[in-house]
Amino acid sequence: MGDGESTSDRSLNFEDMTVVSAVGRGAKGVVFLARAGGRRSGECVALKVMSKALIAQKRTRKKDEEEYGRVSFEEEVLRRFNHPLLPRLRGVLETEKVIAFAIDYCHGGTLHSLRKKQTEKMFSDDTIRFYAVELVLALEYLHELGIVYRDLKPENVMIQENGHIMLVDFDLSKKLNPKSPHSLSQNSTPSPNSEKRSRKQQRLTRIYSFCNSGISPWDSDSEPPLSTVDSVRRTESDSVEKSNSFVGTEEYVAPEILSGKGHGFSVDWWSYGILLYEMLYGTTPFKGLNRKETFYRILTKEPELTGEKTALRDLISRLLEKDADRRITLEEIKGHDFFKGVKWDKVLQIARPPYIPTNEVENKVGFSKNDVEVFVNEVFFPTNDDDGVENREHNKKNDDFLIF
Repeated sequence: MGDGESTSDRSLNFEDMTVVSAVGRGAKGVVFLARAGGRRSGECVALKVMSKALIAQKRTRKKDEEEYGRVSFEEEVLRRFNHPLLPRLRGVLETEKVIAFAIDYCHGGTLHSLRKKQTEKMFSDDTIRFYAVELVLALEYLHELGIVYRDLKPENVMIQENGHIMLVDFDLSKKLNPKSPHSLSQNSTPSPNSEKRSRKQQRLTRIYSFCNSGISPWDSDSEPPLSTVDSVRRTESDSVEKSNSFVGTEEYVAPEILSGKGHGFSVDWWSYGILLYEMLYGTTPFKGLNRKETFYRILTKEPELTGEKTALRDLISRLLEKDADRRITLEEIKGHDFFKGVKWDKVLQIARPPYIPTNEVENKVGFSKNDVEVFVNEVFFPTNDDDGVENREHNKKNDDFLIF
């Protein structure tokens, strides 16, 4: 994929776009299929539209700039990307009610929807190897930029028109910077919010202690906190700073995130292991009846790797090592027997994707500027609760509608 600098600086408006249909939604935005240039024959782009009202609401609740910061950070990293497995920022669109990023559109849907279309709802080892190799390359690039992804799951892995993957949705990602003497000395001086962060850290530690106590998850009525903790702790033994943010999708969350002891790039390799397991078995390894039981299983149970011992199962077991310090590293992953014979520096040029999607898309004009703003507002601030429930249930049943 070429350099996107010339297009990413563009300020767009709805006259530059023909918005065709809504194709997915996330925590604070809706993704639309649009055509660039305001023409029905224009190039397809994905338009991620975020509600300013929702961002402001979350900001008020958290009483900080975190939500605005995440939107700004996502724009920043999208501008930096220059990799065939990551999206280009085509431009930014803003009105009084919404802000939107125009990025590459992927015709093949998500890895999740592709798996669901398989006869047994799972992939062969060869297909898993293809996508696993590309995921390693994408994560390696992010980590080289100092970015920990923190939200790897099949719904965030798109299939491009050429059959290769593309990682999307970076609002939970975080930049981890190398430590310096200056940053360490700053860390020794308590900040005005240190006491508040300490209380939040204690809450996370209580979750960790509860889940490791041997108590059944049904023995307590208390639920793990849903709030986000956003503080950074640096230690002498680490070469990069660690984050204590409580983020991610629950079935893919690494043990060190639940423990609140700080986490680094290895959380992405844990989620990578969960994803490989799901591609192999058609389900995630630690899913419980509720959020509490899922966390309990993540912290206390070993994955059930049924079947004969293979290189793939061995790789998954090493990725799902609960001790982050003992978890398999990037270099060990690339040298693992499962990837024996892979030419990592040439894989994108010579690999043949197992699935090539059709590039047929709708040509109808479905949304004006006002329609987009109203649609996004209705998704997050439904005027009729029954309609909202009905729409959510419809979206759950429609694998083509991306819930990320």
